[in-house]
Amino acid sequence: MAHVKSGGSTRQAAPRHGKRRGLKKSGGQVVKVGQIIVRQKGSKYKSGKNVGTGRDQTIFAMIDGVVAFSKKFGRTVVNVVTAR
Repeated sequence: MAHVKSGGSTRQAAPRHGKRRGLKKSGGQVVKVGQIIVRQKGSKYKSGKNVGTGRDQTIFAMIDGVVAFSKKFGRTVVNVVTAR
């Protein structure tokens, strides 16, 4: 016989939702200053020219321009280039 009573399941678990991470702007899209390009956990995407990185590794635009992705040392780099 068990000496500890089994725990029952709860019927009122709090609803869970995703963190809405991922790409917010794709390559070739126009962005304004401060707009978020990528929300990420860790640094899957590296920040390149004219982009900043937040405390939570969010990559955002520092100038008005167009999003451009490139590869450097096997890592994906996010840049913002000026629109012409």
